Amino acid sequence: MWIMIAGPYRSGANSEADREQNLANLNQAAYELFRKGHVPVVGVNCALPLIAAAGSDAYESIMMPLSLAMADRCDAVLRLGGFCPGADEEVERIRSRGGDAYYSVAEVPDAN
Repeated sequence: MWIMIAGPYRSGANSEADREQNLANLNQAAYELFRKGHVPVVGVNCALPLIAAAGSDAYESIMMPLSLAMADRCDAVLRLGGFCPGADEEVERIRSRGGDAYYSVAEVPDAN
């Protein structure tokens, strides 16, 4: 399955170190899903290089639109903990199409 990893990046982060830790958490979960045989999708990883190219003023116009477009193509979502309205929107986007929502890596079945 193509599984989006949804969780906080900027939400609740008070510093660059907090954002880096949040991104590390997303990427660690992505790695664990990859080891289970899935294709992990982290919207932040796709959006940040575009934002860097466009300038930080473009954050709002790139981050969620791109992440939601990616969510539209995923089969399921892994929602990591922590307050994050954007992650909740990604979950709803995937669930509204009948995709599964998981709340821990352990819940995700191995790929066949």
